[in-house]
Amino acid sequence: MSTKLRHLAVDFETGDVSVEWVDGGTATAAIGSPEGFALLSRAWLRSGWDAKYVYGFSWLGRPIIQLPEDIVRLQELITEVAPDVVLETGIAHGGSLVLHASVLNALGRGRVIGVDVEIRPHNRAAIEAHPLSEMITLIEGDSTAAETVERVRSLIARDETVMVLLDSAHSRDHVRAELEAYAPFVGRGSYLVVMDAIMEQVAGAPRTGDDWTWNHPGTAVADFLATHEEFESCEPARPFNEGAIQERVTYFPAGIIRRR
Repeated sequence: MSTKLRHLAVDFETGDVSVEWVDGGTATAAIGSPEGFALLSRAWLRSGWDAKYVYGFSWLGRPIIQLPEDIVRLQELITEVAPDVVLETGIAHGGSLVLHASVLNALGRGRVIGVDVEIRPHNRAAIEAHPLSEMITLIEGDSTAAETVERVRSLIARDETVMVLLDSAHSRDHVRAELEAYAPFVGRGSYLVVMDAIMEQVAGAPRTGDDWTWNHPGTAVADFLATHEEFESCEPARPFNEGAIQERVTYFPAGIIRRR
């Protein structure tokens, strides 16, 4: 089945959602069913992409380019693992680094390492002036370069638990190289989260590339999992409602992988 919608209609009297996919397939589902929720979520995500919805949020004073639901899911993962280190590639304005630091601070443990090929001076200054700055270490350099990976390695003890998030350049080749470089830091039961596989679903929308149907983080994850049996794709648990709809409204579908 295609992942791209051509047409969607909602009949509130019957409670049905009907869609036509780009490849010509069709589907109809009840609006309150998991399938109906998934179809409406696809349309909502496309609308949000076009409207730049994701750029409208901050975390403790720093812009954070994440969907609110993804923010909640990330804190769930950090709380579950309670890592010594959260390592993230891609810094932007620093909102995600502050998010991770705030959760670790609430847990009373851990620190954050952020890596970016370019940390703009005003963003560095704002991050370093933040009340949680003592928990955050910034590394400027190509995330896939051997010297950058070695700098990261020098900051992490062998027995420390690490969670990794990849949110820098989003091409298949770059993400694939990051997966090879940073997966060894992730211990058993911890997570490696790969952002922005949403690119495939919004290909053809404004601000997208002609190659987004295949050149995105999701293809890198699939390639990685095919050759690394020690990792598995997984979804967050629903600890308080096992009957809840499982579909995630997310910018990183199939992007959560865990070391077995």
